[in-house]
Amino acid sequence: MAATAPVCDFGWAAPDFDLPATDGRRYGLRDVMGPNGTVIAFICNHCPYVLAVIDRLVRDAHDLAPHGVGFAAICSNDPVQYPVDGFDGMVAMARERAFSFPYLHDADQSVARAYGAACTPDFFGLNADGALQYRGRLDASRAKAGPPDLRRDLFEAMRQVAETGRGPEDQIPSMGCSIKWAAA
Repeated sequence: MAATAPVCDFGWAAPDFDLPATDGRRYGLRDVMGPNGTVIAFICNHCPYVLAVIDRLVRDAHDLAPHGVGFAAICSNDPVQYPVDGFDGMVAMARERAFSFPYLHDADQSVARAYGAACTPDFFGLNADGALQYRGRLDASRAKAGPPDLRRDLFEAMRQVAETGRGPEDQIPSMGCSIKWAAA
């Protein structure tokens, strides 16, 4: 079922976390922050919306690094319901797609809840102080990749954040599969 992320709550302070990554290390927010901003992306391994943009996501993370923007992805889906989203699947995806950023496992879903993550993909673009400045889409792709010349919404917004500390006023929310919450 498709879900849409809420609009940006400018200035919202991103909570810290301590999560294991596919590279065998643990990361907190400070570990992934760039000097000019940070993107925290909630993704998973099976969602068609994520799979439609995963190569563009990897490209944008790479292209934002010279602008001083850090990047991390988090998988919070319940691996009992979706075994492909378990840690082993995450390791395989990070390796196959040559992630240049940490891919973190939120096994108890506490980080997704703290961030209010709604869908995969869901992007949280933070300024250098860790304050939310972007909660929009990567580009206009949906469950299928759009044409290669689509406007790079996330990239352009985060380049603006890196230069000015502020995100664009007009943002189009991300759309994707709902987070797969564990049964209570």
